[in-house]
Amino acid sequence: MRCFFDDRQLSHSPEREFHNGGWAVHAEIPDRARSIAKVPGRWEAPRDHGLAPIAAVHDARYLAFLQTAWADWVAEGRTGEAIGYTFPVRHRRALELTRIDARLGAFSMDASTPITAGSWDAAYWGAQGAVSAVEALAEGAPSSFALCRPPGHHAGADYLGGYCFLNNAAIAARQATALGLGPVAVLDVDYHHGNGTQDIFLSDDSVFFASIHADPRTDYPFYWGHADERGEGAGMGSTFNLPLPRGTDWAAYRPALAAALAAIAAWGARTLVVSFGADTYAHDPIAGFALETADFVEMGRMIAQAGLPTAIVMEGGYAVAALGANVAAFLSGIEGDEGAT
Repeated sequence: MRCFFDDRQLSHSPEREFHNGGWAVHAEIPDRARSIAKVPGRWEAPRDHGLAPIAAVHDARYLAFLQTAWADWVAEGRTGEAIGYTFPVRHRRALELTRIDARLGAFSMDASTPITAGSWDAAYWGAQGAVSAVEALAEGAPSSFALCRPPGHHAGADYLGGYCFLNNAAIAARQATALGLGPVAVLDVDYHHGNGTQDIFLSDDSVFFASIHADPRTDYPFYWGHADERGEGAGMGSTFNLPLPRGTDWAAYRPALAAALAAIAAWGARTLVVSFGADTYAHDPIAGFALETADFVEMGRMIAQAGLPTAIVMEGGYAVAALGANVAAFLSGIEGDEGAT
């Protein structure tokens, strides 16, 4: 398996987030990536494909904001990390806003995703890893892995949130289509629903989105990921959500994964992008499922048995001490059963 990571992804290093009514130590830290990068594999630096694959998913005004937000924050004499505090929840529209606080709110969905000095570089190189992983499939690799950090699946076309700035899975899916690898399906197996990915493809019938996640009635991101969300317009029927209750173990998770893979097969996907989050682990500090390390091997095997070229992009997983082992287990399952069916 070809694996992609760039050290510049470590440059985003937030200290705190606003959570449950107070400041908390930020969970999305550089040590997450360091622990995964120790996993044995064919590690490569991603190729720089420029902004074009990113701009195929994200709004130009949003990208311009991300590239200058930190400098604009500092220019206004601010200290600490850049976090929005006012959000346009109604009548959201494209306004020419001057103050950095206004723009932070306009392009954010929460207060848990601070912008730091290295945020843009880290997100940019994470996205290049996702594009390089898809390029590896086009070159004949049966599977590839992009160690995307920060993660991406909560980021929409024009907003950040959930620790995410650029939606790596969506960028990978669009690039796969551009390279002639479609139809493409995205399978999201992070603990939290990939609201940004769903939002990007909600009205798009060229990409199928399936997500297995914690029930949003009790877990972030709350407002998306309910079972009755199936797509809109031309994309109706191309979204498949499988919310599960807290405490879900492998015995309960396995049939949901089987259902998602069956739906992807019925839709006729030729290429698969997997948003892999290891925060389904039983001991993850900000999640509530009960999967163990050995279960990730089985998860990988089931996905590999679908027989599709598969690009994996890293999402969540915050039990840092166990993260490398959990990712290694998942990738071993993928590699062990490639071509089995």
